[in-house]
This record gives sequence, C-alpha cells and structure tokens, in this order.
Amino acid sequence: MKLHRFFMPFNYADAEVALHFADLAHQLQKVFRLGNGDRLVLCDGMRNEVVAEITELGKETVRADIIERTVNNNEPLISAALYLAILKRENFELAVQKAVEVGIAEIIPLTTQRTVKSGLNIERLQKIAKEAAEQSGRGIVPQVKNICTFESAVRSAAKQGSVILFDSSGDAIKRAVRKYAHSVGIFIGPEGGFAEEEVLLAKQNNFSIASLGKLTLRAETAAAVASYLIVQG
Repeated sequence: MKLHRFFMPFNYADAEVALHFADLAHQLQKVFRLGNGDRLVLCDGMRNEVVAEITELGKETVRADIIERTVNNNEPLISAALYLAILKRENFELAVQKAVEVGIAEIIPLTTQRTVKSGLNIERLQKIAKEAAEQSGRGIVPQVKNICTFESAVRSAAKQGSVILFDSSGDAIKRAVRKYAHSVGIFIGPEGGFAEEEVLLAKQNNFSIASLGKLTLRAETAAAVASYLIVQG
C-alpha cells in the first residue's frame, strides 16, 4: 500500500519524532483515517525521508517511531526555474501544481506588458506547491518566489546555465536548444504572449526562443508542457 507523504521539520537521526501541528493531526485522523500502528513517510525537504509508525495521535500532537531511513532520488538532474506571467488565480494555481508535479525547482511570477492580473497569494501558492510535492514524491518543496518584473527576471535568469523563452515566433524546441545545462530558466508569457520588445530583450540577453508547436496552448498548459520537456529531457 502506498504510504501518505508529508514534508515536516524533524530530526532525521532520532529514533522517534514528535510533531506538534494541529493541522497535521487533523488531516491524519479526519482525512486519511489513520491511527496508532499506521505508517507514513516524513520528508525534511532536503531529500531525507523516513518511514514512521504512529504511536500517539492527539488533537495537536503526532508521535511516531522511525522504522526506516532513506534518501529521495526522485529529483530531476536538471534544475529548472519557471518564470511564469501572472494569470487568473485558478489558472496560475493549476500551473504551479502541475509544474511542481513534473519536477520544476522554483516558480517566479512575472509582470509583463500584457499581464492583466497584478496580485497573487504567495502563501496559498506555496501550500499548493507543498501538496503537489508530497503527492508526486518529490524530495524537496519548490519555492514560489515574490512577483518580479520581466526586466528584472531577465537579469536574474541570465545567471542560469541556459534560458528559454517560449513564444510562437521561436524555433521548434528541439532545434532551439540542443543541449540543456544543469540549470535552466523557462519563460512562459500571459494569454496574449510576450510583447515584441520583450522577445527582443530576451534575444539580446542570449535567451533561446522556442515554440511548443502550431497549436495555441493556454498559458497554464504551456507552463506544464514546457516544464516537463525541459526537466525530463
């Protein structure tokens, strides 16, 4: 049976753990219907994991004996940052969830010339990222960064080993980037796409310009597809 996974702060070397989180205790009891003797996987966010057996489950405290220690080897070899233009709330949340599931390392929300929305609930997005990481078996929880402008993101992304801006004017992805670096930046625009000036700025900063094909994809779909193609090679 597949064990439920949770990212929680704990000491990897201890023989037992005591977690004082009311929301976790409630989730284990009321959502997953777990109790004494049941097992779960605890992850510390640095790829260390343990299988633990519950010995006490109260309203605010979970105690468990550590049964097995492992290191998570599910993380992709390519570390990719997704620079994503702000979308409608539910669309951006979906993009974050799916990008984390396919292996993205961090998400940076962007304001661009054609961005319509201007605000996001970063705390909620981080929670979505955490739950997606738990569900998909990640060894880390990707971080959702604060909103930044397209121009500042271009300067920041220049530090990546390779940066790809996805635009309909670009080459087919296989021709645009023949070999990915260990660290990659991925730029996805809003529903209206990037402005010509933004694409030009990207080219001036040695970005590759790539297309996801002839079909028009919604931004959240493009984010998930591009993230998968880059991260999974």
